[in-house]
Amino acid sequence: MNKYHIILASNSPRRKELLAGLDLDFEVRTIDGIDESYPDTLGPEEIPLYIAREKANAYLSTMADDELLITADTIVWASGKVLGKPKDAEEARAMLRALAGRWHQVITGVCVVTKERNVAFSVVSEVRFAPLSDEEIGYYVEKYRPYDKAGAYGIQEWIGYIGVEEIRGSFYNVMGLPVQRLYQELKRMER
Repeated sequence: MNKYHIILASNSPRRKELLAGLDLDFEVRTIDGIDESYPDTLGPEEIPLYIAREKANAYLSTMADDELLITADTIVWASGKVLGKPKDAEEARAMLRALAGRWHQVITGVCVVTKERNVAFSVVSEVRFAPLSDEEIGYYVEKYRPYDKAGAYGIQEWIGYIGVEEIRGSFYNVMGLPVQRLYQELKRMER
């Protein structure tokens, strides 16, 4: 993939790691203060796609002709509502209690943008957590500090090891970037 200079517009260490796993050269570029709010009328699959598009729009005027921009947003959808990034330990514990012993969806919206083309897609993975004790939840929140993660957890961390019973869909999507689907879209952009 050498047609474009790839830009990952994300501060997420997980997204950086996942994109690096594709053995592509890329640069990380971020803009502070991008609004991540969304209209209340959007459905669960539309929310992260809307935010990923808003992120991409913030970069368009600064992009060079040979650049390809990747933006993404991930939400956790459980019991009919969005579980975003927890603001404190209490909210993180409450989110993990809500996920324990139940299925939820992890949805990532991705935009791949050049000056001439714009591709957007979302990927849904379903995750089932085992029941979790308050001690297990407390240990995870204190030791791993999940404040930068949708739904207050990282599947690649301790809580994923002990809590995730089953996944339907992409594991990497649950980490924050559906790299298999992204790779397919990047190949299409090279044509």
